[in-house]
This record gives sequence, C-alpha cells and structure tokens, in this order.
Amino acid sequence: MTRIRSVPADPAVRGTAPAAVPALALALALAAACPVSAAEPRSGAEVYTLVCAACHDAGVAGAPTRGDTNAWKPLIAEGQKALSREAIKGVRGMPARGGRPDLSDLEVRRAVAYLSNAAGAKWVEPAK
Repeated sequence: MTRIRSVPADPAVRGTAPAAVPALALALALAAACPVSAAEPRSGAEVYTLVCAACHDAGVAGAPTRGDTNAWKPLIAEGQKALSREAIKGVRGMPARGGRPDLSDLEVRRAVAYLSNAAGAKWVEPAK
C-alpha cells in the first residue's frame, strides 16, 4: 500500500498535516454515510411510501392503518397542527419523525396530511 504524505508549505505548520488527514478522511466518510434531506422537500405520499408505510400499512405497534376512518377519526379531531406536532416529537409507539431524523418538519407535516386525508380529513398538504 502506498502512503501519500502531505507536507505544508509553511514551516510553522510542518508536521501538523499528516495528523489532520485521518480526521478529515473520517469526517468525509461520516458525511457520505449520513442520509441527506432532498434538496426539494418530499411530498406526503413520498414520505408515506418511504417511511410511514412500514408501520401504518400493517398497524404495527397499534399504528392506525392508512384509510381506517374509525381509527383516524379521533386523531383527525385533534387537528392538523396538533397531530403534526405529535408526529414530529413521537407519540405512543411511534418514534419521533417515524424513526427518520433526516425528515424535515415540513416532510412530516405533509405525511400527516396525506395519511389523515386517506381517512377522510380535508387537509391541505403544507407548502412550507
């Protein structure tokens, strides 16, 4: 294996670059491994398919299933703002943001509107 050695031009900092290289490589590797939010926020349907469906399709841990009007009726009655706030923070068996910390508040609010509308709510998917 060939080692590449970097030597700074300034003699005052000579010897500091090789120690910085592994730290930089680690930082770049971690950044590449971490999920990044899309440049354009995802729609409620996209977030549902990507994240929410895993539990809300099958009712995992008591999650109300998509389209179940009886299960969603009392949740819809709480209102869009309150229900969105609970989804962002986590509620009952659901972790905050559905277990996806990379989702923005807007994406979670859109998914809440999408799921609620599938059960009869008439909420507008948030634009911002």
